[in-house]
Amino acid sequence: MGDYYLTEKETERAVLVALSPQKQSEEKTQEYLDELEFLASTLGIETSKTFVQKLDKPDIRSFVGKGKLEEIHTYVVDREINIVIFDDDLTPSQLRNLERDLEVKIYDRSLLILDIFLKRAKTAQAKTQVELARYQYLMPRLTRMWTHLERQRGGTGTRGGAGEKEIETDRRMIRDQIAVLKKKLEKIDKQGETRRKSREGVVRVALVGYTNVGKSTIMKMLCKEEEIYAKDELFATVDSTVRKVVINTVPFLLSDTVGFIRKLPHNLIESFKSTLEEVREADILLHVVDISHPSFEEQMTVVNDTLTELGAGDKEMIVVYNKIDQLGSPEEGGFDFSSGIDTTSTSKTNIFISAVKKQNVAEFRRMLFEKVKKHHLQIYPNYLAPDYY
Repeated sequence: MGDYYLTEKETERAVLVALSPQKQSEEKTQEYLDELEFLASTLGIETSKTFVQKLDKPDIRSFVGKGKLEEIHTYVVDREINIVIFDDDLTPSQLRNLERDLEVKIYDRSLLILDIFLKRAKTAQAKTQVELARYQYLMPRLTRMWTHLERQRGGTGTRGGAGEKEIETDRRMIRDQIAVLKKKLEKIDKQGETRRKSREGVVRVALVGYTNVGKSTIMKMLCKEEEIYAKDELFATVDSTVRKVVINTVPFLLSDTVGFIRKLPHNLIESFKSTLEEVREADILLHVVDISHPSFEEQMTVVNDTLTELGAGDKEMIVVYNKIDQLGSPEEGGFDFSSGIDTTSTSKTNIFISAVKKQNVAEFRRMLFEKVKKHHLQIYPNYLAPDYY
């Protein structure tokens, strides 16, 4: 018998690269890099080192300056790094130049997020939406390392005419695939529209928020269903989930939607607009906020801006400040719930809870019940809705 070896898939190792404008604090830059590292680890990529350059705008040729690029190249060669990830989107020419200079696979932020969505998507609709967004993003950025559209393709790509022919072949393939996916998505969207119409006559509530703030945990808590997936990871929910919930005999439909994130790829928002119809057609939005996060206010701004882009910025909303169990009392230097929160908006109501520790959950359910009941009575004026008890 001949010798044989058992081989495991080698862990991909990467370095992260970010620009830090002069006015941006080191803490904020580090926070952005931590998020980028979390994104990379979600794809199973191990971060080896981070590189930061103080620069107000990217270098037009290579994103970072010549000296920083040489520093990255030396590290990549010495440590046998196979991926370099940038915390911003690269232009097609920057991508080509960086791959030629560094001779490794280059990721920018959008491509990283698109690959995570592709990994997370379960339903035919979500898979089609992500594939379409990814092809549209890759189309102008095809290089020798991205031929055959596989992240796993090894080596440093082919050289010369053969590589150019492969790129042209892939471009034609992408154009054909985009056309096929658009038709498929139109068909799926029509089916989804029919399903949504069948839900008319029922109050609809949608969970929204930054990624990894606890939306799925809150959905699980309200639905009392064990099979709803809730885990401490980015984009745990890509497919929208809809469940019927009843509080005090008053029914409503609750949907969990994909988490938003800073610099969410525009192509992805466009492709996911049909899934996000759940948000646009909701009567009430539950905007879940991780109040323990140091930049929760910035995350809220990202969510509110995305809602406005989707045409849902003026919806009636309960702002659910989650994870209060991770904060100390004001006397201990924790967050003072009476300050720093917008209480002037008539369309927004605030509640502070811990979904995991069940803190203030009864009050949250009562508040949600009152809002749902109000909408339910607009649909069924003669319904004898009970008071909350």
